[in-house]
Amino acid sequence: MKKDIHPNYVDCKVTCACGNSFTIKSIKPEMSIDICNECHPFFTGSERTVDTAGRIDKFKKKYNLS
Repeated sequence: MKKDIHPNYVDCKVTCACGNSFTIKSIKPEMSIDICNECHPFFTGSERTVDTAGRIDKFKKKYNLS
């Protein structure tokens, strides 16, 4: 590899809006994010399915799902 052309990776402290923080490797020493795995609805289990005009029921009926 060529010398002096690659970025310098450092430990990066990532802070979420919910207050969670963790450390990763990056070229920046600090990052601030809006949503993380601790507060995202998909990972927390508080995800809701919005059924518009019975589309989920129609899909289940079409493919014989329970």
